Amino acid sequence: MKILPLLVLFLMFAPAVEAQRRGSPKPRPAAQPRSQEIGQTAVIFDETLSVLRDGPSLFANAIQRMRLGRKMVIRDVKRADGVTFYRVTAAPSYDGWVQADAVITKFRADDESRFFDLILAASGFEQIEMAVHFSELFPRSEKRPAILLLLGDLLEDTANKLSGDANRRLNRRQMAATQAPLHSYYLNFVSLDRYRRLGIKFVFNSSTLKYHYDGESWSEIAKNFSGSEQAAEANQRLDTLKQKMEATAAKR
Repeated sequence: MKILPLLVLFLMFAPAVEAQRRGSPKPRPAAQPRSQEIGQTAVIFDETLSVLRDGPSLFANAIQRMRLGRKMVIRDVKRADGVTFYRVTAAPSYDGWVQADAVITKFRADDESRFFDLILAASGFEQIEMAVHFSELFPRSEKRPAILLLLGDLLEDTANKLSGDANRRLNRRQMAATQAPLHSYYLNFVSLDRYRRLGIKFVFNSSTLKYHYDGESWSEIAKNFSGSEQAAEANQRLDTLKQKMEATAAKR
């Protein structure tokens, strides 16, 4: 009976033959390392590049232009058209792709210097906004005292411009007719609103009908950066502000 030995041999070698026929299983590709940007918070700092798009391309459809200071979370990273794009989500329900050069983050080593240089190159209200956001993003930066001093000087200049604007636009007869306190009209002036949203405060001299910056950034330099080269200038500005407000109080 040779049939039984042949059957045993067939059963022994059949699995090996079948495995050769199918081929060896292909190794799974190694998982791509997760980009360090994913999950990080980013902030828009350059509105000229801040178009939110529906795809990672300079030719993708625009959803909207993201405002300076808008915070978002990075969900993905891709490169196309010679630039890097971040897929981001932002409140209330924005989801899209924005050029990486438009945002500032804490994890990229050169972002602090980039932001500082852009602030120095900016002007107007945008420069003030950037200076405020720099202090929020980089509270321990060596450049913080310089930014705080710059911010205070910008805001005192702004106070002078706001004073002229308010004196031209507020109706004296209307204010007198309502019998509301004069200073309340000035401190409710509509042009102050966008500064309030940034946490900036102005005080008002009722004798000269002029605004002044309240000096918060100078006070921070004097308190937290007393050893910096900006400290002496900050203290000088605070003394000047105090003299102005004391003179106002004496006349009232």
